[in-house]
Amino acid sequence: MRVTSTVTASAEPRPVPTVTVTESPVNDPTYDRPLWLGQVPLDVEEDNLGERGPTPPELEDRQLEPPPWLPDPVDDAWFATVSMDVPEDVAERSSWEPNCPVHIDDLAYVTMPYWGFDQQVHTGEMIVHDDHVEAVAGAFEKIFDAQFPIEEMRVISREDRDSPPTGDHNVTSAFTCRLVVGAATVWSQHAYGMAVDINPFHNPFYKGEELFPELAEAYLDRDWIRRGMIDEQSVVYDAFAEIGWGWGGHWTGREDWMHFSATGG
Repeated sequence: MRVTSTVTASAEPRPVPTVTVTESPVNDPTYDRPLWLGQVPLDVEEDNLGERGPTPPELEDRQLEPPPWLPDPVDDAWFATVSMDVPEDVAERSSWEPNCPVHIDDLAYVTMPYWGFDQQVHTGEMIVHDDHVEAVAGAFEKIFDAQFPIEEMRVISREDRDSPPTGDHNVTSAFTCRLVVGAATVWSQHAYGMAVDINPFHNPFYKGEELFPELAEAYLDRDWIRRGMIDEQSVVYDAFAEIGWGWGGHWTGREDWMHFSATGG
């Protein structure tokens, strides 16, 4: 369809519009990720953890935007998209292998939104045992409704698992085919898809000289409450308690403040 327009001449000159030139908006650097994050390998100790070290000043009150991953949602409404079969491409980029203690057919895949430290909504993903995926999604809905901040939520790859530790890991995740931290032969509940770690850097694993992530020393101070931390007053604790999952912060002889599991282990 052809569109034509008619212009009518006028004896009166048209007014000249006033154009206001404004500067381009300056990006807010508050939540920028340090360029060195995840790039500096640590020496590995006998327990297969990296060498423990002090927390870099930039991470003592860590509030970073997530790195680009899945497309952000179009709005801030809750959703949970569950696939009871892990998509082939997701399985390929996960840590699942035939020698894992759970079959891929017993795992499910879920995408759902989360609030970042940058106060924006992002899209996260998890692989969870199919017996628990609906309950886990329900717990994260409560966490989302409370706008509890999460730095990053994605599937852990074999490369993530096997790369030299950098001590600044902070990925919220569920299934990872791995052993218990510091153990040589015991499968973690993560290897069955029946455990979730939330903001590991803010909520580290601590046992004697063992610390994971290894640079999260500042977050051993649980009296200095910062955004992203979990305690018994946290909505995260309440959300997982409601579905009957145990918290690693209650363990005797060690603390694992990031960790929730269906078995309590």
